[in-house]
Amino acid sequence: MNDVREVNLSDGVVTLSPPGPDDVDAHLAGEDELQIRWLSGKPAARADIEAYFRRCAEQWSTRGPLRAFGIRLADGEALVGYIDLRFDVVGLAPGQANISYTLYPDWRGRGLVTRAVRLICRYAASEGVAQAVIRVDPENPASAAVARRSGFVHDRRIVEEGGELNDWYLLDLPAM
Repeated sequence: MNDVREVNLSDGVVTLSPPGPDDVDAHLAGEDELQIRWLSGKPAARADIEAYFRRCAEQWSTRGPLRAFGIRLADGEALVGYIDLRFDVVGLAPGQANISYTLYPDWRGRGLVTRAVRLICRYAASEGVAQAVIRVDPENPASAAVARRSGFVHDRRIVEEGGELNDWYLLDLPAM
């Protein structure tokens, strides 16, 4: 794949496409205390986000274990959040892939992440994933609600390798 922007998934309301250098400012502007708490643990630095987006592009070009997407409204290029699919998370069984997501504060409560999860699940199935996994901190009810609205079913609560407590939500994907 020469241009990572070739990957573009849409349901007519939400579009997913790989993040690029032009998205760094929007990502930094959208970060809030909830994103820091649930995803990164610390405020992002510009250099770190630039390096991460370069890594995302590299992963796309080499078909690596990370497939990152910016969440955009279908009628524009504005970045409103982020979602990724990971094939290499510790504890996943063969055929499983992990989904994680965030939506910037101005865009929450509109069902956009649920749409993004459904889109990324279709993409995952096309890549041979049999089961999608969403891991959620039990103290993050909004993320758990997204998983349930997207059709995922609570499977178990476990202490992850790094000591984090997470609820695992699973969704069997259709073979494509």
